Amino acid sequence: MSTQTPIVRRTTVPQIRNRKGGDPIVSLTSYHAHTAAIVDKYADFILVGDSLGMVMHGMESTVGVPLDLMIMHGKAVVRGTHKALIVVDMPFGTYEESPNMAFRNAAKIMKETGCGAVKLEGGARMAETIHFLVERGIPVMAHTGLTPQSSHVMGGFKTQGRDEESWDAHSADARAVADAGAFAVVLEGMVEPLAARITKEVAIPTIGIGASADCDGQILVLEDMLGLNPWTPKFVKVYGQLGPMIEDSVKRYAEDVKSRAFPTEDEVYR
Repeated sequence: MSTQTPIVRRTTVPQIRNRKGGDPIVSLTSYHAHTAAIVDKYADFILVGDSLGMVMHGMESTVGVPLDLMIMHGKAVVRGTHKALIVVDMPFGTYEESPNMAFRNAAKIMKETGCGAVKLEGGARMAETIHFLVERGIPVMAHTGLTPQSSHVMGGFKTQGRDEESWDAHSADARAVADAGAFAVVLEGMVEPLAARITKEVAIPTIGIGASADCDGQILVLEDMLGLNPWTPKFVKVYGQLGPMIEDSVKRYAEDVKSRAFPTEDEVYR
């Protein structure tokens, strides 16, 4: 009697879009095949975020991340997964100039990585570009509120919506990207009541990071929630302390090498 391995199908863009108001959407970032394989078991979508510039490459911001680096990490995450929708960030300078430029770079990302969608930052100012991409077969996740690629203009990583007079502008940004065809929108670093209000106003799922439990889903940087970041933002709940565990393991390894306790008879060939 033959047995067949069940076919695992990736989560699709329409499935994420249709989760509006339904079961909360689970997401994390990932930049490597081995961590992506773990996250893939539990996440609805995985974001290959340009945060990798800071998390993995020691950059001070995401502004310096090149397109080829995003593609390289995107390939690794796609290879390591089978179930989650993979979304790849478009880095700074690859989409702002014109819709045509954005299409060329988004198409390059999708063709070379095999991902299912791209993400770009900006509200109403990027609505035309989002519409242009979606009309040409590029699924787009939007990103409003605190947009890290604009941190120099914002004067740093500052919480958005502290001044209630700015709420209408933030709401207008979210509505604009939804109307343009984005299938979901990340709301980052904004005061809780504003994020809750936007979630009620827009017809697409909102994905919160430093926003509100009322959002349709949540995302965190994997290394942050695993305790690998020495500085943890307020909005991160740390679910593990891998940093101290890794340091302890390296320390014990170094001690064993210096004392010739490693390798033992179990780790050599005879």
